[in-house]
Amino acid sequence: MEKIRKFILSKILKKHYYRTGKCKGCGECCTHIYVKHHKHVLKDEKEFEKLQFLFKFYSDLKIIDKDDLGLIFECKNLDSETKKCKIHFWRPAICRRYPQEELFDMGGTLSEVCGYKMMPIIPFKEVLKKLEKKQNKKVIRWH
Repeated sequence: MEKIRKFILSKILKKHYYRTGKCKGCGECCTHIYVKHHKHVLKDEKEFEKLQFLFKFYSDLKIIDKDDLGLIFECKNLDSETKKCKIHFWRPAICRRYPQEELFDMGGTLSEVCGYKMMPIIPFKEVLKKLEKKQNKKVIRWH
């Protein structure tokens, strides 16, 4: 069953990681958020304002900072005292799927206290072994 899961994730869905663990309710993931819309991280306040009218999810965010990567958001639904989501049962799909591989594509990381971990679908040792085999075949062909 595990081989089938790895095949589907890596070959069909083109994923490199899968999520393990569970949420500890620390709220860290809701306080320093980069948002990727289509193929880019939001960098412009005016673009964000337009998106707020088009998609409800964006109206739940507030800009708290900006850096070289883009705008940094915090979710308005995070209770600042309890660090719990005020709308947990009705939370958006993006929150339900957290964390996703795209987080790492954007240069993000998981908080050290996060209960989730992202594990490689194909362990690095296997990837390295395949590369070494390819290299050996190339060397043999040239001789």
